[in-house]
Amino acid sequence: MGSINRDDVRHVARLARLALPEDRIATITGQLESILDYVSHLQSIDTAGAPTTTRAVDVVNVTRADQASPATVREELLNQAPQREGDLLLVPRILADQEAG
Repeated sequence: MGSINRDDVRHVARLARLALPEDRIATITGQLESILDYVSHLQSIDTAGAPTTTRAVDVVNVTRADQASPATVREELLNQAPQREGDLLLVPRILADQEAG
């Protein structure tokens, strides 16, 4: 890979709208250079014989099987509400009244 210089780092920081202090540019330039060298190394590896994978480990479905069960009776559900009026649940007001007009 091509080398990266301080001007490249400043340019990328500006594009990303990052406020990059001048004293950090040398450090970040070195870090980005290391990353690009590593990517270059990865690109040079021959993977022609490697099997195609989508993940590092197999995924196993750990959910339970669907099982039919009797539905809860409506009145039992309504009785669990802290306040109700007939078949309606009463909840605290969250919006202020608006005056007409």
